[in-house]
Parts: sequence; C-alpha cells; structure tokens
Amino acid sequence: MKRGKVLLAVAGSLLLILTGLSARSSAGVHVNIGINIPLPALVLPAPPSVVVIPGSYVYYAPDTDVDILFYHGYWYRPYEGGWYRARSYNGRWAYLPSSGVPRALMGLPHDYRGMSHGGRRIAYGQLTRNWKRWERERYWDSPREEDPMGRMGHMGHMGR
Repeated sequence: MKRGKVLLAVAGSLLLILTGLSARSSAGVHVNIGINIPLPALVLPAPPSVVVIPGSYVYYAPDTDVDILFYHGYWYRPYEGGWYRARSYNGRWAYLPSSGVPRALMGLPHDYRGMSHGGRRIAYGQLTRNWKRWERERYWDSPREEDPMGRMGHMGHMGR
C-alpha cells in the first residue's frame, strides 16, 4: 500500500511538472496569420535601368512589365496586395509583411509610372555605385545640369 502511495505521489508530481512546463512554453508561442501569395517569376535579360520617382529616393524600372522598385539597397515588388523584397533585381524574393514595407514605398503616388520625371534613365551599374552617396548628399533635392558621373545630361528638379 505504501508503495502505491509513493507511485501515485511521483506520478502526480510528474504531471504537475509537465503541466507547468507546458503552460510556460505555450506562453511563448506566437501565431502569425498572413497570406503569402506566390510571386510569379521575374526573368530580366539584363540589369534594368531605373528612373528616380520625383520627391523620393525610390527608383523604378520603366522597361519592365511588372512593378520593380529600388530603395535603400533592396529591390521591392508589390504583387496582389503584398510586398516582396530581394537583394538582387532578379533574385530570391521573400514575402515582406506590411509592417516591414518602407514608408517611402507605401507613400508613392499610384500613377508614378505616368508622371513626368524630367530625367533620364540611370544605368544599373551607376545606381548600385552611387545610390548611397546620392541620398547622403540629397542629390535629387536640387536641380542638376549633369549627373554625378557627368554623363546623363539635365536631370530636372527632383525636389521633395
């Protein structure tokens, strides 16, 4: 009889310990419900040239059939109400929750493709080499007679 009581006490203790561990671990569980719509593949035969969107430091690729934007070193693609981000223009797109989309992208005018940009296309290599300096020096905030590399001609006023 004494042995049965000991076994019962041990089983009860184990049950309490396991229940306590279970309650503690469930407190750290996060539920994330989102719609991760598959992104159609994007295949570009060459790196895209871009145009800066007036009033921003966001660049878009005008010669593509899909919206593809460059901002702060990343490429972004809006698709079916969601956003995707990659390090490369053609590369490994990852779903981005709306809380992670930069405000500069969310605030773009819907008709940015049709806006008069007053500027020329910027070659991909020129963009990747210069975007940080352009932002740091607020390059697009004042009228320019020529680009920082001296090859693009009049860029127009791209003020904020």
